[in-house]
Amino acid sequence: MAKLNQIIAVEKGVKSKSVQELAQANQTLQKLPALSGISRTYQPKDEDGEQFPPESTRVQVKAEEVLRQVAAALTRLFDVTATKDWTNCIAKADVVVEGRTLLRDVPVTYLLFLEKQLKELQGFVRRLPVLDAAESWTYDASTDVWRTEPVRTVKTKKVPRNHVKAEATEHHPAQVEVYYEDVPVGYWTTVKFSGALPAKRVNELLDRIEKLQEAVKFAREEANGTEVVDQRVGQAVFDYLFQ
Repeated sequence: MAKLNQIIAVEKGVKSKSVQELAQANQTLQKLPALSGISRTYQPKDEDGEQFPPESTRVQVKAEEVLRQVAAALTRLFDVTATKDWTNCIAKADVVVEGRTLLRDVPVTYLLFLEKQLKELQGFVRRLPVLDAAESWTYDASTDVWRTEPVRTVKTKKVPRNHVKAEATEHHPAQVEVYYEDVPVGYWTTVKFSGALPAKRVNELLDRIEKLQEAVKFAREEANGTEVVDQRVGQAVFDYLFQ
């Protein structure tokens, strides 16, 4: 008895072949001369008249025959697809993560959906903002955010000072140079806050996603090992369509 994964592997090839054969049949039926035939003979008006040999062209393409060929080609596709879809209705497996059964009797179609969603979720988690590793962060429950320890810095102000380069004399005024000195005038106390996540938390989330991804893939393989419910629907369809 064939397995679901074997039918899935076969389906693509059957579909490709049926598409080609249908296209070929359509192309064949467009060749109108090939569908036509003729037979004619010549008879002179009197016995002494000129004689001409008979002429004939045989019909090369018969539409009914092409229909039978199309039906034969598509019947296989209809049967394989029906077998896959019927079996998908009963193909199920449990999703087990680290010995814990997270989901029971999950249909194979939903397992495929889960795989896709988990991949997108993985990309989302990888883009989550992470706390700056250059800072030391602690969680502040009162504000529900992360915060750093207070850091005190000096606030300065530039104050002009005079530097006498040369004292005044009887003939020359004093030479004075003005410069600015940074003088402490106060203190800033800074606390940084962040709504980002610790790198450890992001890594934990990614680890869980990866474990679930592996479990879903394993479950899908198990479900795809279900013995197929063999279906023969193509003949019934084409017996009705082309009768």
